[in-house]
Amino acid sequence: MPERLYHHLIDLARSQPTLIVFEDDQQQLSYAALIDEVDGRIARLKAAGAERVGLALDNGTDWALWDLALMFAGCVNVPLPGFFSAAQLAHVTKQAGLDTLIGPPELVASLGFAPGIDTTLHRRRVDAVSAVPDGTIKITFTSGTSGTPKGVCLDAEAPLRVAESLATVATSCGVKRHLAMLPLGTLLENIGGLYAPLWMGATSILPGLASLGWQGASGFDIALTRLQLEKYRPHSLILVPQLLEALLGDSPYPAVHDMRFIAVGGARVSPSLLDAAQANGWPVYEGYGLSECASVMTLNRPGDNHPGSAGRPLPHADVRLTDDGEVLAGGSTMLGYLGDDTPPPTFWPTGDLGRWEDGRLVLVGRRKQLFITAYGRNVDPAWVEAELTAELVIAQAWVHGEALPANRALLVPARSDIDDTQLTKAVAAANARLPDYARITHWRRAQPFSAAEGLTTANGRLRRDTLARHYRDWLDAPLDTMSPTTTFNHTLEDTP
Repeated sequence: MPERLYHHLIDLARSQPTLIVFEDDQQQLSYAALIDEVDGRIARLKAAGAERVGLALDNGTDWALWDLALMFAGCVNVPLPGFFSAAQLAHVTKQAGLDTLIGPPELVASLGFAPGIDTTLHRRRVDAVSAVPDGTIKITFTSGTSGTPKGVCLDAEAPLRVAESLATVATSCGVKRHLAMLPLGTLLENIGGLYAPLWMGATSILPGLASLGWQGASGFDIALTRLQLEKYRPHSLILVPQLLEALLGDSPYPAVHDMRFIAVGGARVSPSLLDAAQANGWPVYEGYGLSECASVMTLNRPGDNHPGSAGRPLPHADVRLTDDGEVLAGGSTMLGYLGDDTPPPTFWPTGDLGRWEDGRLVLVGRRKQLFITAYGRNVDPAWVEAELTAELVIAQAWVHGEALPANRALLVPARSDIDDTQLTKAVAAANARLPDYARITHWRRAQPFSAAEGLTTANGRLRRDTLARHYRDWLDAPLDTMSPTTTFNHTLEDTP
């Protein structure tokens, strides 16, 4: 598969040599120049003796070129997310046995690397490394449900197979320009924003994250996003629900111009949020996937869109349900976890519960996250959270109600100037769309939940076990002490 992509890129260089393949804040690169740029980096990797490489650059043409060079050179590529803490980065460096780092000087020093003969490829001596499954080309680290990242080992086949499926959908929509809104170190953007456009012979627009509006791991400046949408006029985007909500919360809405496909995934999306997007002319389509299955498996699409469902399986995916409704995913599964020699099953048990509706997958909750109220009602907190965050004044929400007579929620306001009265009205509006047993009775404000603080995954999925430990005192507090006037602050250091 990597060889087929390589030769495909050579063919594109001949058929459309002047077309831009990568564009960022500083430069443009044509398809004609792509292979020479990649080959040069392959030679540098081989000369340095690089085998396991940490890629810690900001979004841009350089990130894309090194990613391709690592794949074609047969090195193990370990993207290092910018939102990982220093402790997490040190853990990944040690566990993955990184011998080479491509990244900024401050990270080079902190992780124990030193400049080599090639000043871009920083080196360190590694005496012993964890074994990786044969064929491993990329290790994507996912925060999962604990603070210690877990390495998902992938060959080149799985991500590129997913990319081909996505390219089929995007081509049918006439997509020729994709703007990467998420970090390229995130598997979803790596595949959907880099590999899929390459299969299509399209352009990937890769500005730095700060210029897109990202402010650290959880802050966002929509005004900067608006400028980039105006500047680049992309045909497609990939968004997580929180980012979609932030964009829709900006008034007037950022112009979508020639936008043809906006994929949203990573966490459950409220149907009312999808309806709001469609009502304002945004071509938003929900999908579903996970790192262990090389990202996207199902996706809604133009002419076959059903808000509230995760769409139909993509061509590469084989999705099944067990008798009790657990989603099993096949067609692009990982080789295994780093440091675990247990071979993965052909069909990966996702832990998600779902059902089929006319061939579309509808997710109904997580096997491990459903809680049972004091009245014996099963509630999926993601469902309630999606309704809360559909209100534009609420950026994030975490809901808890295990064995409680009344459900509780922590709410992160969308802006610092939002007061408790606005939040109260938003909760009431969300409750009006929910049955009584799922409604929120008590809530409090909180600071943003972020991956940097260990409270969410890279795609914005809440790490519920960590949140429950962090806010245990609040969960155990008597109901008569509840009030919406306290703001919770949290830091990584005081998260158990």
